[in-house]
Amino acid sequence: MPDLIRVANGQGFWGDSIDAPVNLVHGGPIDYLTLDYLAEVTMSILQRQKLADDTRGYAHDFVSLIDKILPHLLEKNIRVLANASGVNPAACLSALKEVINRHECDPVRIGIVEGDDLMPQFESLVKDGHRFEHLDTGEPLGERVSKVTVANAYISSFPMAEALDRGAHIVLTGRVIDPALTLAPLVHEFKWSKKDYDLLAAGTVAGHIIECGAQATGGNTSRWWEVEDYAGIGYPVAEAQADGTFVITKQEGTGGVVNRESVTEQILYELGDPENYISPDVVVDFTSFSLEENGENRIKISGARGKEPTDSYKVSMAYHGGYKATGQLTVSGPRAVEKAEAVADMIWKRLENAGFSYEETRTELVGAGAIFEPGKSDPSDLPELNLRLGVRDPDREKVARFGKEIAPVVTNGPPGITGYAGGRPKPQKIMAYWPTLIPKDIVDVSVRVEEVK
Repeated sequence: MPDLIRVANGQGFWGDSIDAPVNLVHGGPIDYLTLDYLAEVTMSILQRQKLADDTRGYAHDFVSLIDKILPHLLEKNIRVLANASGVNPAACLSALKEVINRHECDPVRIGIVEGDDLMPQFESLVKDGHRFEHLDTGEPLGERVSKVTVANAYISSFPMAEALDRGAHIVLTGRVIDPALTLAPLVHEFKWSKKDYDLLAAGTVAGHIIECGAQATGGNTSRWWEVEDYAGIGYPVAEAQADGTFVITKQEGTGGVVNRESVTEQILYELGDPENYISPDVVVDFTSFSLEENGENRIKISGARGKEPTDSYKVSMAYHGGYKATGQLTVSGPRAVEKAEAVADMIWKRLENAGFSYEETRTELVGAGAIFEPGKSDPSDLPELNLRLGVRDPDREKVARFGKEIAPVVTNGPPGITGYAGGRPKPQKIMAYWPTLIPKDIVDVSVRVEEVK
């Protein structure tokens, strides 16, 4: 059993820095590289891609990354865990095989964890009486059942640890709870059991801290002006020990900062009940552990406590929730705030006079208090601002009609209206989020390892 395992996270979401994981591989000693590509909205996007093209539905950036760093991974014995397979593990695996086959290298073992995607059994689950009650409101899914397009369970770390036990160099999975990408290597290396609740809690805390990439190393930190070299910000590394203590740090020579503030702010991210942070592996008490300085850019965390997990998986669902469109105009000149409000009122009245009403409308004066108080303008006399208008409705044609009222204002409204570009706002499908729970015993998670030569 090793004394210390270094787990680095190079992606906090799909769209994060393309250089970060490369820099982590080249920048210093790490044992595992984790890559978190998925968010709730990402799953909906991937499902739409797959429905349009059965060769898509995964994070294709991941395949390009592996093509770039594979020789270095094998040379340095760095193993990779990624939730890049999204809703199409077969397509992701196929693309990854093509990349590996182009390299003259030793065989690469790929672990594939499946079972999070509930869509293949969704109809039977409905017939069996599952109501899919909303996690916050308790409302059953009801008539939305027919509109569901994606449903994925947040599975645990142990299937990924099993893939590592079976020798996988790269572990591919779909929807897992984000900290599991970090916890799985620790379970594998330190042989933690499913009942080692305190140790699993510690690994979950470590994963929670590094799951969003550079948010733990100075990104989004409140005292941003104290952060040096944002351009070269380093991504986080968790140095973990078998007893559950770990240090959050970053590689030497990189920008950013690791201190109590940066780590604490990330700890509070999406936390919920701090004494009962629920994961599929363990329920964590986030009030139990302590943080202490352990040198420059090093925070040591110890004392995490956990308890028995629940018997359910959280499920992220999305259903077709109608259509939306958003249009934007730049309003300039004297009395810009007053003018923008008049333009908005004019557009809404024109639509009303034409017989159109909407399930929801939104008016935002961006630059005049819209971010902190949507719909309420700042009374100060700003010289310019952006007027952003939006609608939502089940009727696609009504939403399309809204888009035809934006451009005319440039010539048939007050002076100083510019910034109209990109054509008429077009209706876009809304994928509405629906969180729910499902018993663990009806989710069949499978693990296989394939050798690619």
